[in-house]
Amino acid sequence: MSTSAAVAPRGRAALPDGGLDEGSDMPTSADDGAAPRREQCAEPIRTMIVDDHALFRRGLEIVLAAEADIDVVGEASDGAEAVGKAGEYLPDVILMDVKMPRSSGIEACRAVKEVAPSAKIIILTMSDEEEDLFEAIKAGASGYLLKDIPLDDVAEAVRAVHGGQSLISPSMAGKLLTEFAALAGRDDGERAREVPAPKLTEREMQVLRLVARGMNNRDIAKELFISDNTVKNHVRNILEKLQIHSRMEAVMVAVRAKLIELG
Repeated sequence: MSTSAAVAPRGRAALPDGGLDEGSDMPTSADDGAAPRREQCAEPIRTMIVDDHALFRRGLEIVLAAEADIDVVGEASDGAEAVGKAGEYLPDVILMDVKMPRSSGIEACRAVKEVAPSAKIIILTMSDEEEDLFEAIKAGASGYLLKDIPLDDVAEAVRAVHGGQSLISPSMAGKLLTEFAALAGRDDGERAREVPAPKLTEREMQVLRLVARGMNNRDIAKELFISDNTVKNHVRNILEKLQIHSRMEAVMVAVRAKLIELG
């Protein structure tokens, strides 16, 4: 079984076998459901920008302000400020750097989930370190993008994550797959000690295995002959039982607990 990410900004789709399209330089994603079309968004996506570089924040604000369906409701220059403003503004999506003074993006990600649990967080950073990627996923980030992506793609990333997708830059996706493989190769005793296996129903296990193949909710629904809403409910239950926030993290936890096998 292979693990992958699915749709990228501007329509890069998952390969049929669930593999990553390594030839693309666009972010890839694990789709938590099809992103809404712009005309379907009743209200603008409330977005907050968190970065310690004022010029970068200003650049993002200018780009996003040009989008009719995105509203920049606030900004912050470090993780600590971000947590306070997230609780005040309750944004839908937060664009957050990793390396910042006072409090890092990873620390802020965890804290934001306490004050604004519905906020989706996209890590937008220069850091291509594996540790930052893994910690961001564990902290509940819904995306990990490198700052070398075109600024015009940031708006599409905001829409995608708001619509339920989990984005990751292709170069980082390869590292994530390597970590999955390492987890799958550990001995049973080590994995059992690390994570107690949660009790998932048979249907939830079926959904989780398909999530690990990079399938979105719509495709999972077709595969299992159930509705999209039923799939969403199963995914929500899986995340609650595993006590995590994203589909990427769900796969990592499931592999570590030997709930699913990769390969």
